[in-house]
Amino acid sequence: MSGNWIRVCAANEIDDEDVVRFDAGGRTYAVYRSADDDYFATDGLCTHERVHLADGLVMGDIIECPKHNGRFNYKTGEAKGAPVCINLKTYPAKVVDGDVYIAVGD
Repeated sequence: MSGNWIRVCAANEIDDEDVVRFDAGGRTYAVYRSADDDYFATDGLCTHERVHLADGLVMGDIIECPKHNGRFNYKTGEAKGAPVCINLKTYPAKVVDGDVYIAVGD
């Protein structure tokens, strides 16, 4: 995937097994830190009713939408439970010099 790497935040600004909202270029992203200290990024809005996933709950590798409790695997984007049936788009994430970056674009 090509794309522009953009800085999200300092790596330590995301708690273990948590998610933060990140807005850039008119889009909203959700950036996750796993219990294994790895970082992941997805579209920031639920595919069901476009609610901000950063307000949801991270459990293991699952993000649960705060509105209707739809679940996605944030590592793969796979929709895991009703009412969501459309997968989330995922984006590469990396840590450079203590900062989290995601690759956005097509």
